[in-house]
Amino acid sequence: MPELPEVETTRRGLAPHLEGRRVRGVTLRRPDLRWPIPPEVAAELPGQRIESVRRRAKYLLLDTQAGSALLHLGMSGSLRVLPADTPPRLHDHVDIALSRDAGQPDRVLRFTDPRRFGCLLWQPAGELHPLLRGLGPEPLGDGFDGDYLHARSRGRKVALKAFLMDQKVVVGVGNIYVAEALFAAGVSPMRAAGRVSRERYAAIAAEIRAVLARAIARGGTTLRDFLAPDGAPGYFEQELSAYGRGGEPCLRCGRALRHAMVGQRATVWCGHCQR
Repeated sequence: MPELPEVETTRRGLAPHLEGRRVRGVTLRRPDLRWPIPPEVAAELPGQRIESVRRRAKYLLLDTQAGSALLHLGMSGSLRVLPADTPPRLHDHVDIALSRDAGQPDRVLRFTDPRRFGCLLWQPAGELHPLLRGLGPEPLGDGFDGDYLHARSRGRKVALKAFLMDQKVVVGVGNIYVAEALFAAGVSPMRAAGRVSRERYAAIAAEIRAVLARAIARGGTTLRDFLAPDGAPGYFEQELSAYGRGGEPCLRCGRALRHAMVGQRATVWCGHCQR
């Protein structure tokens, strides 16, 4: 599933093509994805100017005066800006037609989702969609640091990795990037969250920021279906130190990396370097 760097890569790729454009129409080739597509999407969005393309956690929002189209890529979704006469394929479920400059071809924002675990929902102006309520701070924002993590973790017996993947604690730090940040910080994902010191949380927060920034700069991590809006793969997978490397030599000490399941997610760490 695309994680925060993949979604941020998508946002940055789409924003120059969408911001300032007016929506000429919406074509829905099916009534639902993961959930039914609200009628407001087709009724309210046409005629609106897209003022901004935002990301909140792993959701993208196309903001207009009437409200925001709320999108999630799910496990296999992608968003591309294409010429309007590009024939739709089997899994091209939604087209959002865009205004154009004089002399330029008509274009559409096309939402493709083979597995249909993504979503297209509507957030009325001045309201907050239920999916966005109760979310923790953005890991690249000002509200996220070691002091915050230390305060939130007190008394928590849950494994550190599960704590960091709790969207109520911090958003968007999925399995790949938690594994990489904890490896870089030298902290075991199996340690109880409430037994990690303030100093170690400062290191963890700094490594989360660093690993996410590097992944965004490299276009995310290509796993299975993800591609950026321009069709290019992400290259961060070539730099992974822990994720997906269970049983292979640790890049620091050479010992075999350990692997186990934490919260039904594959977890890899070095029993020697991460304590």
